[in-house]
Amino acid sequence: MEDRILGLHHITAIADNAKRNLDFYTNILGVRFVKKTVNFDDPGTYHFYFGNETGTPGTILTFFPWEGIGKGSTGTGMATEIGYAVPEGSLEFWAARFKEKGVTHGEIAERFGELYLPLEDPDGLKLNLIVPKNGDDRKAWETADVKAAQATQGFHNVTLNLRSIGPTATVLTEILGYQPQGVEGNRHRFVTDAIGNANIVDLIESPKEAAGRNAAGTNHHVAFRVQNDEILMKFREKVMKKGLNITPKIDRDYFFSLYFREPGGVLFELATDNPGFTVDEPLEELGKNLKLPAQYRAMRGEIEKVLPPLQ
Repeated sequence: MEDRILGLHHITAIADNAKRNLDFYTNILGVRFVKKTVNFDDPGTYHFYFGNETGTPGTILTFFPWEGIGKGSTGTGMATEIGYAVPEGSLEFWAARFKEKGVTHGEIAERFGELYLPLEDPDGLKLNLIVPKNGDDRKAWETADVKAAQATQGFHNVTLNLRSIGPTATVLTEILGYQPQGVEGNRHRFVTDAIGNANIVDLIESPKEAAGRNAAGTNHHVAFRVQNDEILMKFREKVMKKGLNITPKIDRDYFFSLYFREPGGVLFELATDNPGFTVDEPLEELGKNLKLPAQYRAMRGEIEKVLPPLQ
């Protein structure tokens, strides 16, 4: 791998109810529950990670399920849609499954030459299942109901909604190494060739739309992938040279991170592949045990009392 941004690392969103969130993503969408931990800044709130078998960067959707936070609103200055890659011929399976399970969804449509099925999770978070025109060879996580022929393979793209796309496009191209690929209506597609999947960012220009409000059913931030700490810090220098404020390196236990807000208002994170999700529990036990950051381990008893039950 090169010293480049390797597409998406993870996306973090907000939910209103932990059990409902866990049930939807594992039982309905069929992704693996990779890690059960707590919010670094609010240990009375879970931080859930969903992904493929190992939690490979580019497959990881994470949630802060703040109980009773209420529904947010999508709008400008935030990521508004998440696209998952799925195998060719699987959209009919998903449409039937969503109908059976009472999941809000739209009709199969086409965008940039790719078929997709829009849906919403129980909090109203907007997702799309997309059949990539170039295919996707990532190994999917299978469940009893969702086999490899239908299962999500990881992210395909993320969509950002902006008053004006110009300043954000500059960050994508001049800092993160993306290139414009095409335009459909007010949707502008940017792609990096540093990796073959989870490598697309769509920018929607909505000059008259109101700003979004973060709460349940909205995205909190978008994280881009780098291979290791050394490359991470090179990108810190690039961001600073563009006059943007960026945090020091932060240890998130499963990766190292930097955060900065791009000019359109979206919170961006840069995150490393290392050390990964098996650093504190074996592969076969991922997601089964509550794992706490070091600063909270002495408080386990108190934390477990306030976290909402998941059974």
